[in-house]
Amino acid sequence: MATTKNNKSLSKAERERLKAYSERKQAHAAQKARRKRDNRMWLSIGIVVVALAIGAQVAFTLIAPYAPHPDPSASPSAPAAAPDPAFSEDRTWVGVLDINGIPLGVSLDGHLAPQAVSSTLDLSVAGFYNQVSCHRLTTSGIFVLECGDPKGDGTGGPGYTYGPIENAPADDLYPAGTIAMARQGGNASSMGSQFFIVYKDSVIPADAAGGYTVMGHITSGLDRLIAEVIDKGVAGGATDGRPALDVVIGSLTLN
Repeated sequence: MATTKNNKSLSKAERERLKAYSERKQAHAAQKARRKRDNRMWLSIGIVVVALAIGAQVAFTLIAPYAPHPDPSASPSAPAAAPDPAFSEDRTWVGVLDINGIPLGVSLDGHLAPQAVSSTLDLSVAGFYNQVSCHRLTTSGIFVLECGDPKGDGTGGPGYTYGPIENAPADDLYPAGTIAMARQGGNASSMGSQFFIVYKDSVIPADAAGGYTVMGHITSGLDRLIAEVIDKGVAGGATDGRPALDVVIGSLTLN
């Protein structure tokens, strides 16, 4: 019958090989445990990142439903920076906003919202809004049609942003016909070219940055806009998203 050697009966070379093997085995086990620990850590980090991203998107949608993500690349037809508020001349500007061939009478208040009106006036003179889409419609809770994004997906702008918030209602009530500037949630200096038209009285809660700049009002044509555009609803039957009907600004003229 064969006998098993114990450590004492092993030769020096065999003991050294056994010791080296044991050390390698321990190192391998430690490395394996470390990999498992690292994998759990990175998995946890990944879950947190995904959760934060989802949470941020939800917060973005609920808190700042009209917020654009301005594109830093300027449009060839747009200035490189927001014009001086003095460009609004501290007066009322009237004109026509053509949407899908519907002439909407507009009145912009250069006294109460000089920066927003100066920017919108300058962009209109440059033809920036011509053939730009209205990319978002909401039909529940708040009632707005959002327009003015040259990309048509809520991520575009004129190549600059500005602030501060001007002429926001203290009671968060935006009456039907209001024209207000879109912005990023919590960022008072993120306005660009996107604006929204309130087609039915809406309470839009202010966020940490405040409310939304009211730069003017629709003075005529709102009923026709509702009948021919708004009542077509949101694509896919949703209550917030791209209008079911293609909606495009033909032009904006002010004088």
